[in-house]
This record gives sequence, structure tokens and C-alpha cells, in this order.
Amino acid sequence: MIDWKTVGVGSILNAVLSIVFTVAFFPLFFLGPIIGGLVATYIGTGEKKDALAEGALTGIIGGLIIGIIFIAGFGALSAIIGLIFAKIGMLAGTATLIAGVFVTVVVILVGGVLGAVGGVIGAEIKEKSREEEMGS
Repeated sequence: MIDWKTVGVGSILNAVLSIVFTVAFFPLFFLGPIIGGLVATYIGTGEKKDALAEGALTGIIGGLIIGIIFIAGFGALSAIIGLIFAKIGMLAGTATLIAGVFVTVVVILVGGVLGAVGGVIGAEIKEKSREEEMGS
């Protein structure tokens, strides 16, 4: 059974880390979804067989959050351009919507795959730590 609380935590962590890594250390942006999926499965109460789905869900939901922020941010920018230059405003609004949808779809796909990878890694780490506790 999927632990939705930890999926939510992992999704928010995914979105925050992805944005921070994209702005501060662009080549490391892929760590956000991986860490989000890893944390969700490591702290969650779900079973190991659900790790792939939990990780992928953190990536997908995190990607939706990033897409909404992206569209809202550029929507505000295009509104300001529309106020200053009336004729360019319609073109900027349309371009913003198209770019926002494209970026959102790409981020959801990449985030889902990387989140699934993080979910599997988190489940393996959790299982190894349980084995060590039982063995000692």
C-alpha cells in the first residue's frame, strides 16, 4: 500500500530541491527527484514492492508543482509585458502558455523516472539497514 503522507513529503522535497539545484547548481538538478523518491520510500511505511510507484509519484507530483510555479511565474512576467506593450502582450501570453506546458510535461516525465530510481534506492537502503539491525 502506498504511503501518501511520505509521497507528499517527497514531492515537496523534490520540487524544492529541483528548483534550488536548477538555480544554484544547474548540472545537479536531477538530484531533486532522486532525493525526493529516496526520502519518501526510506521514511515511509510502504512495502518494498511499492517503492517504484512511490518514487515515481513523488517525481510526477513534484513535476506538477514545478510546472505550476513555472507557469505562474512566467504568467506574471507576461502580464507585466502586456501592460507595458499592448500588442506584444497577447503573443507573450500565448508563448508563455506553450512553453509552460512543454516544460511541465518534460519535468513530469524526467521527475517520474528519476523519482522511481530514487524510490528503489531508498527501499534498498531501508532493507539493508533492517538487515544490519537484525544481524547485530
